Amino acid sequence: MADSASHDIPSVYEPSLFGTYSKKIGMWLFLLSDSLTFGALLYAYSYGRISTAGWPTPFHSESIVNATIMTAFLLTSSLTMVLAVRASVERNAKAQTLWLLATMACGIGFIVLHGREWSNLIEKGLSLPMFPAVPGAVADPEFVNVSKTVPQFAATFFGLTGMHMLHVTLGVIYLGVVALRRKFIPILLALWLAAWLLIPSTSPFHYGSYVLLIAAIVISIILWLKPKVYDSSDVEVAGLYWHFVDLVWMFIFPLVYLMSAKIL
Repeated sequence: MADSASHDIPSVYEPSLFGTYSKKIGMWLFLLSDSLTFGALLYAYSYGRISTAGWPTPFHSESIVNATIMTAFLLTSSLTMVLAVRASVERNAKAQTLWLLATMACGIGFIVLHGREWSNLIEKGLSLPMFPAVPGAVADPEFVNVSKTVPQFAATFFGLTGMHMLHVTLGVIYLGVVALRRKFIPILLALWLAAWLLIPSTSPFHYGSYVLLIAAIVISIILWLKPKVYDSSDVEVAGLYWHFVDLVWMFIFPLVYLMSAKIL
């Protein structure tokens, strides 16, 4: 009798915060904490610029054009991400996957151009003490002088842009999981193997292979222990992260590149 009576009592659940689902709340909290990280890096760069006399402006037209194309890739990726979310709401799985892959392609394009930019600057002499010397590189006296006279420029530049490039890389991996699920694991392992074999161990980009390997291990564990089909809410949450990464670059591009452009 007691058991039957207990079944008649309706269950009471605590309502979701702000009337939304927990994954979205969790992502917003993560982005809030991550914004503090980027805020600190942007503040450090801005403080160094204001407090240092003769702050260098080493970026020539080549770097500005390259960074502008990088910005175009990210702006395009925001559009494709919106279309992916729209397709997921309309339950169009094929279009959802295609738009997510297009977003990933734009992100990869950004990473490749960013890597090219870093490589050119390091070869010219804008470097950190932890970076090994590039064999056969001809240093540019202008960039070598910047590294020696204003070392905080290279430190804040590589710290800020490197942190953002890491976030874009993790964002591409995140979207790959949402779009392809378990099929993305062998692709990620192939990318890790290519990075491990093709990028010299003396290059700072060699550390990226460790990021890919760790991501592949973590993703494999998650997808094999709890396989699932990602719905529109998952795509929307992934979109929040991607738009945040794009938004951060909208601060970095003018502050770091445009305001440090060489005016002839």
